[in-house]
Amino acid sequence: MSPVTDAVAAAPSLLALAIAALISAFITWASRPLLQRYALARPNARSSHRIPTPQGAGIAVIAATLVVTSAWAVWANVPIPPALVIATIVIALVGFADDIVSLPVLVRLVLQAACVGAVVFTAPETARIVPALPLALERGLILLAGVWFVNLVNFMDGLDLMTVAEVVPVTAALLLLGWLGDLSWPSVLIATALCGAMLGFAPFNKPVARVFLGDVGSLPIGLLLGWCLLELAWHGQPAAALLLPAYYLADSTITLIRRIARREQFWSAHRSHFYQRATDNGFAVPRVVGEVFALNLALAVLAIATVRAGSMAVTLPALVAGAVAIAFVLRRFSRPQFS
Repeated sequence: MSPVTDAVAAAPSLLALAIAALISAFITWASRPLLQRYALARPNARSSHRIPTPQGAGIAVIAATLVVTSAWAVWANVPIPPALVIATIVIALVGFADDIVSLPVLVRLVLQAACVGAVVFTAPETARIVPALPLALERGLILLAGVWFVNLVNFMDGLDLMTVAEVVPVTAALLLLGWLGDLSWPSVLIATALCGAMLGFAPFNKPVARVFLGDVGSLPIGLLLGWCLLELAWHGQPAAALLLPAYYLADSTITLIRRIARREQFWSAHRSHFYQRATDNGFAVPRVVGEVFALNLALAVLAIATVRAGSMAVTLPALVAGAVAIAFVLRRFSRPQFS
């Protein structure tokens, strides 16, 4: 094994994951009194919570992720793109400001696009998904997709443990793919640290949540996760990169299209996502999150299968199976439950 492979093997990875979890849990616990005082999310007609709850624990998740990733990268001699680190910090600050004072929509979008663009347009020109497209066009499309992904992670962070149920299976799958040699080492480091940080945050966010991530967490989580998935696509695995976040993509994109078709203010807060409608239709929060978690595990298995098989004979059925599983869950969420 090479020195880099040794440094990112199972034992160091699990140690890094545990350290990230401990740091995240400690900062979350220590910051709760301040968040309770300065960043209280009060329930309204669009909320899923019933009592005022502090938000902003994403500070702990992002701090743990960046600290562990940076330290591990130095030890393993793995370069982390500086633009990604800077953009993550900046977009976290944008989210923090929005948690406190609620920034105008246009200002948020411009700043988010600047952060995503800094990551996308500083990537090597050899990093391609569809080489037949002009590079500028492909990067422009990736920019749009990146801004949407950052926002959809934010939109889907509307239920206790929902983001944990999404991010943990995806990042764990990315870690496994790294061990198998199918993902770049910088992505493995970030995915591992993010997975650990989310696990450390989870006990504070389980129903009924004692603290929320806030935009300071959901926006940079979307940026980091999106970059890891983009790296997977650049590594020649676009199907896996699509399957891993497919539930989030489906729920948020279908909801957006419906709201636009109804001529609603699609950029404003609402309760029309499938997972939100599920709670209105009689699903308990743990049941919704549990089903999403199980679906994401299934999607992770399908994604790993496509990577390991390296064959369209496996990839196409996996994509179909993923689509069917997602459609089944979305249909269940959209229909009333009878006791």
